[in-house]
Amino acid sequence: MERKILITDCADAQGLIAKITGVCFQHQLNIIKNSEFVDNGQGRFFMRTELEGEFNDEGLLADLRKVLPEQNHMTLVNAGKKRIVVMVTKEAHCLGDILMKSFYGALDVEIAAVVSNYEILKPLTDKFDVPFHFVSHEGVTRGEHEQKMLSIIDTYNAEYLVLAKYMRVLTPEFVERYPNRIINIHHSFLPAFVGASPYRQAWERGVKIIGATAHFVNNCLDEGPIIKQDVIPVDHHYSAEDMARSGRDVEKSVLSKALQLVLNEQVVVYGNKTVVF
Repeated sequence: MERKILITDCADAQGLIAKITGVCFQHQLNIIKNSEFVDNGQGRFFMRTELEGEFNDEGLLADLRKVLPEQNHMTLVNAGKKRIVVMVTKEAHCLGDILMKSFYGALDVEIAAVVSNYEILKPLTDKFDVPFHFVSHEGVTRGEHEQKMLSIIDTYNAEYLVLAKYMRVLTPEFVERYPNRIINIHHSFLPAFVGASPYRQAWERGVKIIGATAHFVNNCLDEGPIIKQDVIPVDHHYSAEDMARSGRDVEKSVLSKALQLVLNEQVVVYGNKTVVF
């Protein structure tokens, strides 16, 4: 018995849930869980269906298209563990959290490799027997550096790339290789304080909360579709450095939660927004 997840995105219409579940029944598939959402403003229907049984993928999708509105998009993917490559620079807290949770099974993921433009985090990665690749950015152009990284990353056939405090802006050419498959953690409650030094920006503004945002990467800096956010309170006693120290706990928590949602196929991207089931 296989278990797969069907994601449906189409124009809203009457009876869609009955039509979709009816086709699944005709294919003798058992529905484990079903969630749906309608964006009334856009007139779009979204549904996530966990299925179990013997699958004829092409036949199922073809039969579903017969009963759905013409402009539809469906994906049918295997449930279970996914492969990721983690990209890092110097900070250890997000990488360490992912490595630890993967090791103890709190995060159902296969970390295929860690790739970095510094060697600082190699000892941490080695403790978990995960391949570590150092690709220096010094003495080469940004494009040349990214091509060297991609030549390594592509060999692992990862479903997703995770930027665990990777502190270099990716070029459009890199992003296009992994559309809606690059997950970043930004140390700010977006859309506030984009770019560099957000904690310094927050301290100068005198904010009373600080937060973190996990989002998919696109070609607009820190403006990709948001997956998960969280905040903690701060006050006038906090320096910018205090905020940064406190923010690290929020960052690693938000990133791991966002990663779990994505790995579970609970996130649907449309436009520059997400539906999170």
